[in-house]
Amino acid sequence: MIVIISSILSLGLLSGIILFRKNTIPVRKEPLDWHETISVIIPARNEEKNMPELLESLLKQSIKIDELIVVDDHSEDRTKTIAESYGVNVFTAPELPDGWTGKTWAVWNGYLQSHGETLVFLDADIRLAETAIQSLLLAQKNQGGVLSVVPCHITEKFYEKFAMVLNLLGVFAFTSPFEARNKEKGLYGACIVAKRADYDKIGGHQRIRSEMLDDLNLGASFQNAGIKVTNYIGHGLVSFRMYPGGFKSELEGFAKGAVLSTASLNKYTLFTIILWILGLIVSPSWFFLIGHPVFFPLFIGYILYAVEMIYINRFVGRFGLIHPVFHFLSVIFFLIVVAYSLYQAVFRKKVIWKGRYIRVRGDKS
Repeated sequence: MIVIISSILSLGLLSGIILFRKNTIPVRKEPLDWHETISVIIPARNEEKNMPELLESLLKQSIKIDELIVVDDHSEDRTKTIAESYGVNVFTAPELPDGWTGKTWAVWNGYLQSHGETLVFLDADIRLAETAIQSLLLAQKNQGGVLSVVPCHITEKFYEKFAMVLNLLGVFAFTSPFEARNKEKGLYGACIVAKRADYDKIGGHQRIRSEMLDDLNLGASFQNAGIKVTNYIGHGLVSFRMYPGGFKSELEGFAKGAVLSTASLNKYTLFTIILWILGLIVSPSWFFLIGHPVFFPLFIGYILYAVEMIYINRFVGRFGLIHPVFHFLSVIFFLIVVAYSLYQAVFRKKVIWKGRYIRVRGDKS
C-alpha cells in the first residue's frame, strides 16, 4: 500500500512539473515600429462592471490602436452606455439567428465592422498592462500564425479562489508541451491575436458559429489550415477577474466546458493531467489516516502539492495562501464543477451561460 500511494503521489507531482511551462509573453517596453492597422474587437453581454477597466487600459496602451470596437450582445444593463462614454465604436449586434451562439455572433459582427490588418479579440473582463498590445504583436510577429493568452486570474473574494485548481488545469491544457503537435490544438478565447488574412482564410467565427467551445474549435480550424497556433500565459501583461458576480456564475462559467473541452487534448496531456489530479485527490486523506503506515507519504505528498501550487500560482493567478495550503477546498469545487458539467452535457444536452441556453452541439435554445 505504501508503495502504491507513494507512486501515485510521485507521478502526480512529476506530472505537474512536466505540464507547467513558464510560457510567458516576452515584454516589449521599447517603442515598436509597427506599420499595420490594428483592430480590437470586444464582444460584451452584461459587462457594465468590466467595461471601464478594460477600455481605460486599452486607451493607455503604448502603441496606437486604430479601431476599438465594442459589440453589445443585447445587454440588460448599462454596458453599451458605458462603452459609448469612452468614445469607442459601439454597436448592438443584430438579433441572434438560429445556428449561432451569442459570442460567436457578436465577434463575427465586430469583425465585419473592422478594417485592421491585425485583429485582437478580447473578452470584456480582460485587463492589460500598458505594453501588453505591443508585446502581443511582437510575439505574434516572431511566432507567426495566431496566438492566444491564458490571462493571470486576479481574485478578490474567498469564493473566487475556489477556481485555483481549474485555473491550473486550464494552463496545463493550453501550454502543455504535448500540445505542440496536436492538430486539434485550441485557442484561449479571452485574448486572441490573428492576422486578418489568416482569419479570412479559415472563415473566422462564421465557420464555428454553432460551437459552444468556440475558442477550441477556432484553434483547430487554424491548425487544419496550416496556420500555427501558440498559447501563452499572461503573467505581467494580461489578466482578468473571471467571476466577481457570485458563486453561481463561477459554477456555470466553469461547468459549461469543463468536460467537453477535454476531447480536443492530446492523449499524453490528458494522461498527465489525470495523474496530477489523482495525486491531488488522494493526498488530503492523510488527515483520516494518522497513525497508519501511509500517513507519512500522504502528508509529505500533500505538502509538496501545496508547494508546487504556490510556485505555479506566481504565474497563473492570485489565490493567496489559504487555498494552496488547504487545496482540498479547490478539489471539492473542481469535483462539483465536473459533476455539474457532466449533468448538463450528458443529461440536459445543453448548458446555461449569461441567461442563454446553448445546446451541447451548438444550437441555441
